[in-house]
Amino acid sequence: MANSIVNTIVDQLQTERTRLEHELHRVSAALSAFGRAYMQGTKAKAQTKAAPAPKRRKISAAGRKRIAAAQKARWAKIRAAKKSKSKA
Repeated sequence: MANSIVNTIVDQLQTERTRLEHELHRVSAALSAFGRAYMQGTKAKAQTKAAPAPKRRKISAAGRKRIAAAQKARWAKIRAAKKSKSKA
C-alpha cells in the first residue's frame, strides 16, 4: 500500500516536472524572441553614426498665409458660436 502511494506521488511529480520543463521552454523562447527584437532595434541605432536628418519639407510664404487665414477663420467661427450661445 505504501509503495503504491509513493509510486503515485513520484509519477505525479515527474508529470509536473515535464509540464514545468515545457512551460519554461516556452517562456525562454518568448524571452529570446522579444530580446532579439529589442536588441536588434537598439543595436541598429547604436551602430549607425550620425544618420543624416531627413529632408524637411518647406512651405512657401503664401502657403503659410493661407493656413494662418484659415485657422483665424476657424477661431472666429468658434468665438461667434460662443457669443451667440451666451446671448441666448
